[in-house]
Amino acid sequence: MTATVAVGALSDAVARAAFRTIDRRTAMWIEVSGGRHHGAMTAAGGTNVARAIGQATDCGIPIVIALDSAGAEIVEGVAALHAWGRVAHALTMASGVVPTIVIVNGACVSGPALLLGIADFVVMTEAAFAYVTGPEAVTEFTGFAIDRHELGGAAVHDQRSGVATLVVPGDDDAAAAVGLLLDLMPSHNLGDPPVSVSDDPADRDCAVAAAVVPDAPTAGFDVLTVLDDVCDLGSVVELRARYAPNVVTAFGRVDGRVVGLIANQPGQRAGTLDIEASRKAARFVSWCDAFNVPIITFVDTPGFEPGRDLEWRGMIRHGAELVHAYCQATVPRICIIMRKSYGGAYIVMDSRGIENDVCLAWPTAEIAVMGASGAVQILGNKGVTETEYTETFLNPYRAAERGFVDLVIEPRDTRRVVVATLGQLQTKRVVVQSRKHSNAPQ
Repeated sequence: MTATVAVGALSDAVARAAFRTIDRRTAMWIEVSGGRHHGAMTAAGGTNVARAIGQATDCGIPIVIALDSAGAEIVEGVAALHAWGRVAHALTMASGVVPTIVIVNGACVSGPALLLGIADFVVMTEAAFAYVTGPEAVTEFTGFAIDRHELGGAAVHDQRSGVATLVVPGDDDAAAAVGLLLDLMPSHNLGDPPVSVSDDPADRDCAVAAAVVPDAPTAGFDVLTVLDDVCDLGSVVELRARYAPNVVTAFGRVDGRVVGLIANQPGQRAGTLDIEASRKAARFVSWCDAFNVPIITFVDTPGFEPGRDLEWRGMIRHGAELVHAYCQATVPRICIIMRKSYGGAYIVMDSRGIENDVCLAWPTAEIAVMGASGAVQILGNKGVTETEYTETFLNPYRAAERGFVDLVIEPRDTRRVVVATLGQLQTKRVVVQSRKHSNAPQ
């Protein structure tokens, strides 16, 4: 990583900014740390940071913010609170225009913590922590003692909250993670992701993917093995891996082209969709669409996870987030149905009904309202056996006859077909109806 030039007057004791070259990519690098009170933001510092973010947005370059801040400078009172407000506004205006990455390498509490929810990607070091309300206030309010790492440590945001995209050991690893992410994304929303030269043959057989999926539809497997085999070797980078692990979100490359990967994970919760998985996938679909990254969806799910608690917490609203994200996405979209694809989950995992571009299915695909066992129970005295139901309704050829599947392919041919399909779709252009914005479910 090489610093290039400071941005005019954009520097003070707490907030510093400079154009910086990171693995051959230019970015606006902003640091908030130090000073008298552990990176507490001053009014001047907030103005500087907001200006740097605005300049990066205007120049069409990614923004990286390294935070180690105790919040607002208390001696400046409300003016310091407004400083964080200006930063939040500038970062929101950058959203969807240039990629935004936040590194948390220390404290990130109170106002600054909310920036993590606005940014596209958050890289946390293992010793970092972030929360809106501190341990003392939590203890006073609840009566239960808690320390800062139990409340908002990197492990918490890696697994429970989903705030952390990646967790790394230290500062050097955080810088390397930022370089890795920048290598997979365009500098701005009018550009395309960088294309690399791949030594992995485009027509290579996916023998590993073909072998890893069990014959039994209820048996689990690691879908990452499939993604690794379909994509260029060694190119898959999983994001938010420990949060909602029943769905995988990842970057990868196919014949050198960057793609976004969404996949049900049968090895976790049988690949069902719950609230966290739906929200995780929806945000990633939205980001890929904003920055011109084609989306490939791998489907193997028995449906939405049932449960009173899930329904009470808003499974309807949050499941709708995923279908809404797919429906408004205009980038090339390829859906590959590997095994189960039932009911509402079939719809939201980029089905033909929500206008994907190409729907592929393996011969093992089962596409239906529900599985054979449940369907036969409902049919009752109709005299249909599970075997008859499976052969008649669940096979992908029936869906293909009705136009819901474009092509049934052998698993070992998946990479070849995906490479060819991406090539055909690279000139896709969609005229979007003029409106201020949609009212996305939350």
